[in-house]
Amino acid sequence: MVALRRTFHVVTLAAGARRALTGSLAGSCLADRCLWDKLHAQPRLGSDPTFDWFFGYEEAQGLLLPLLQEARAACPLRVLDVGCGTSSLCTGLYTKCPHPVDVLGVDFSPVAVAHMNSLLECGQGQTPLCPGHPASRLHFMQADAQNLEPVASSGSFQLVLDKGTWDAVARGGLPGAYQLLSECLRILSPQGTLIQFSDEDPEVRLPCLEQRSQGRTVTVQELGPFRGITYFAYLVQASD
Repeated sequence: MVALRRTFHVVTLAAGARRALTGSLAGSCLADRCLWDKLHAQPRLGSDPTFDWFFGYEEAQGLLLPLLQEARAACPLRVLDVGCGTSSLCTGLYTKCPHPVDVLGVDFSPVAVAHMNSLLECGQGQTPLCPGHPASRLHFMQADAQNLEPVASSGSFQLVLDKGTWDAVARGGLPGAYQLLSECLRILSPQGTLIQFSDEDPEVRLPCLEQRSQGRTVTVQELGPFRGITYFAYLVQASD
């Protein structure tokens, strides 16, 4: 088996507020679609139409933008946010990334997808979303993260983002999480990057990824702390 290296280093990201999940989900199965439908249907406080688990685009851009800069051979760069929910990750990439990106957000909750599509259509009294680059595009579709064949062909994305989706699926059992990983790697281009954002410690996550990453290199970068919580970005990339 190809030896995989582990790299730990701190990435300083732009400061920004982390919004906590409303209510306790500790006793819930986070792989249950009905749970997320109910969560996404709740009224949002304030004027922000998005809701972020862990953190949003502002906190992640310090990691994402250099990766997008390095991968500009594809134009526009295809980005998939798997289990996007109503996060600001997709809309932030679309409106603030200076490089051309074709962003697709998928989620198994029709409520979340309908909400994000309404933002694209300037619903709910929102101002239009303007792309950060004229060639950038943004789409949202309902899809099961463990079966992406209806929306994504093999090797078709240069960057795949998973912000908390492994964490949620794994609550229903590791086999589901491994199927999610397999699908993310299937749709990833040979030189592409998969990033899992999580608060799970590397001692727990790294062995899972190293065993199932099909010979790719797995590294981890520390993010934050944001509001006193340290997060991790697990990067799965082609081996040198």
